[in-house]
Amino acid sequence: MNITKNLNILAKYGISLTKEQFSENQDKTVIVGMSGGVDSSVSALVTKLMGYKTIGIFMKNWEELDDDGHCSSEKDFKDVVSVCEQLDISYYSLNFVKEYRDQVFSHFLEEYKMGRTPNPDILCNREIKFKVFFDKAMSFGADFLATGHYCQTKEGKLYKGHDSNKDQSYFLYAVNGEVLRKVLFPIGHLEKSAVRELAKEYKLETFNKKDSTGICFIGERKFQSFLSQYLKSQKGAFKRLEDHHVLGEHPGQCYYTVGQRKGLGLGGPGGPWFVAKKDASSNTVFVVEGENHPALYSNTLFALEIDWIMDKKEFPLRCTAKIRYRQKDQACIIYKEKNGVKVIFDQPQRAISVGQSIVIYENDLCLGGAVISDIGLTEYEKQLRPSSHSFASLR
Repeated sequence: MNITKNLNILAKYGISLTKEQFSENQDKTVIVGMSGGVDSSVSALVTKLMGYKTIGIFMKNWEELDDDGHCSSEKDFKDVVSVCEQLDISYYSLNFVKEYRDQVFSHFLEEYKMGRTPNPDILCNREIKFKVFFDKAMSFGADFLATGHYCQTKEGKLYKGHDSNKDQSYFLYAVNGEVLRKVLFPIGHLEKSAVRELAKEYKLETFNKKDSTGICFIGERKFQSFLSQYLKSQKGAFKRLEDHHVLGEHPGQCYYTVGQRKGLGLGGPGGPWFVAKKDASSNTVFVVEGENHPALYSNTLFALEIDWIMDKKEFPLRCTAKIRYRQKDQACIIYKEKNGVKVIFDQPQRAISVGQSIVIYENDLCLGGAVISDIGLTEYEKQLRPSSHSFASLR
C-alpha cells in the first residue's frame, strides 16, 4: 500500500490526513452501507484510502419485481460485488425486508389512507439505516458506519452537504446525535461531479450509473399504479374550491397531494388546475386554477413528533426551515405548543403538505425537524375572513 499516494489523492479531493492519522485508522473498522450506486461506491473507496479496514454491506429492504419482471435489488447487489472486488474489500448482504415492511411501508400506506403525504425516506433512515442496520454494524465490531449521503457531521452535529443541490440533511433530521458520532459521510464535502470523477479515476463499475430517484419500493413505475395494488380504489369527485362545483371524477383522494398539477385529467376551459385541499372523509379533492392561487399558500403550520438532533431548543426560536427537499431555507419563528410546535414563516409557503416534514436549520447546521400535522389559514381563507388573524380562530 502506497500511503503517500493515498494521502495525495485524498488531499486532491479535500481530505487532509497525516501519516499518523492514517496509521491510527488502520486499527479501526468501517462498515459502509452500499446501495449499488456511485455515491456509496465512492464512500467505500474513500474510507479504504483513509486507511480504515473497510467492509461493504448491501441492505435489501424491498423484495418485489418491477413491471418488466426484474428485481432491481439483484442488479444493485451485483454492482456492489463488482465495486468491492475492485477495491479488494469484503462484502455481505443483509435482508431487512420484514423490518422495512413493518416499520416503514405499513406506516406509508396508513398515512396515504388518511389523506396525508408521508416521507418514507425519513422513516427509513431513522428506523432502518441508522437504527436496525447501525446496531447490526456495531454488533459486527465496527467502529463507524459510513453511507453515501451528502451531509457532514462534527461531534454528533449534522451539517448540510457541501453540494447544495445534493444536500440530504433534510432526510436525516430524525437520526439521534449519539448515533451520528459513529457515522461517517465520506463524500459530504464533495460536489457530485467530483464524486463521479473520483469513481472514474479508479474505474469503479458504477462511475456513470444513473442516480436512483423517487421512493425505493416504487422505482420507475407510476405512483398511482403502484399504490392501487395496496389501497382499495374508491371513486370520488374533483371539486372547484370556490363553489364546490364538480369538475370530474378521480379514483381516490389518496393518489393526490397538495400542489399537484400533473395527472388530474381535468380538461376544458380554464385551468391549469392544482390540488389545493383534500377531504379524506368524503373522498373529495378540491382544486383551484393557476399555480399561484392564494389557496395554495399559507404562512403557518403545526407539527408533531419533533426530533432534536442534539439538545432541545428554547422557544420562541428564530431560525430557517424547509418543508420539502431541495427547497431554499425559509425564515421563520417556531413557538412551542402543548403537543408540538407552531411555525410562522416570514413569507407564505406554497403547497404545505400534511404528513411531510419540516426541517429546521441554523445556517448549515441541522437542528432537527417534525412532521407537519396541520396548516394555518391559507391566503385565500384570509381574504374570505379578514377579521380572522390566526389559525386558532378556526379550531
